[in-house]
Amino acid sequence: MRAQTRQGLRSSTRQQGGRRRRAVSAAVAVAIGVMTLGALAPPAASAAAAARPDAVQQSLNALVRDDGMPAALASVQDRNGRTRTYIAGVGDLTTSSKVPRDGQVRIGSNTKAFTAVVVLQLVGEGKIGLDATVDTYLPGLVRGEGIDGRRITVRQLLQHTSGLPEYGIHVDDDEIRNRYFEPRELLDIALRYKADAAPGTTWGYSNTNYVLAGLIVQKVTGRPLAEEMDRRIIKRIGLRHTYFPAPGEMTIREPHPQGYHRNPADGPLRDFTEMDPSAGWAAGQLISTNSDLNRFFTALLGGRLLPAAQLAEMRTTVPAGTSGLRYGLGLTSRPLSCGGVYWGHGGDIAGYETRGGVTDDGRAANVAVTSIPTDEAATQHVKDAVDRALCG
Repeated sequence: MRAQTRQGLRSSTRQQGGRRRRAVSAAVAVAIGVMTLGALAPPAASAAAAARPDAVQQSLNALVRDDGMPAALASVQDRNGRTRTYIAGVGDLTTSSKVPRDGQVRIGSNTKAFTAVVVLQLVGEGKIGLDATVDTYLPGLVRGEGIDGRRITVRQLLQHTSGLPEYGIHVDDDEIRNRYFEPRELLDIALRYKADAAPGTTWGYSNTNYVLAGLIVQKVTGRPLAEEMDRRIIKRIGLRHTYFPAPGEMTIREPHPQGYHRNPADGPLRDFTEMDPSAGWAAGQLISTNSDLNRFFTALLGGRLLPAAQLAEMRTTVPAGTSGLRYGLGLTSRPLSCGGVYWGHGGDIAGYETRGGVTDDGRAANVAVTSIPTDEAATQHVKDAVDRALCG
């Protein structure tokens, strides 16, 4: 989700809005991890490969050495389903403990892709209409200055073309870290402010859209969003290390690197591993691993989670900025340096950033770092690491 909360909550697309505070990250003196690699080739080939620097490992090393990331992790899956995992840095700056391989991290706005899948499954079941208005399901709830739920459609929520204002910029870091928010509270914060644009007129990233999408899921199903996500996605495709934290659950359940946060951008790193993620909810609350994200996006693009008609809607995109990024319904496409695009989402939440996705021919890669980059160069380097992994 978007750290429009003075860097507390961030989206996968903040680089498009130019709202980042620019600063040079302080270098962190840490040891560089090594790549985990199974016996994927005969001994001679393995020896030759070992003599060549690995592009993904080099990228992670540079993120730690040059961009001041405490740790960087990656999982890369080739067309045949073989997976390599990578680490660099340290898992804890206090103890210098090793980075857990494929450790759990908070995945921020990747949660939006999960929420969108649940909504689109309900569309396929005839329980939600993509072009029905918000008022169809939540009558009278969405009203404000230039805001009317009778004019905003479900499609516009998922596509970020509703014009709804962002709530995150009005919540500070300490609130994000320690306070439990009900979803309706997040919506109420947003509705104090006027619309950013008329519905359907422009693309503009807002976590408020996905809070509303989650509320619609709960209204239609009569069940908590977390239960629907778990039943319809997580258990269905065997995401063994992915979960929606329970109310009040501030820790990360499985082995994980510590997450760190800077605010202001040139300030010291603070340990933000333990936090209440409810300010993200349907827009950014999930915890997962790089490998589980690869499994999720591979299953999604492979047609295992949605009927063909709904997957086609999800992949129908609009421009989102000037770098070639395009946004569908909870799914983005981004050009690759080697040609074609990859599909995913990405996400930031205080302490962690994740980027990655899958190609149409079955390659998959996700990269996580344990602090949100505070300058555009470091942001680009994380994206470059994904590009190297998919083009290598």
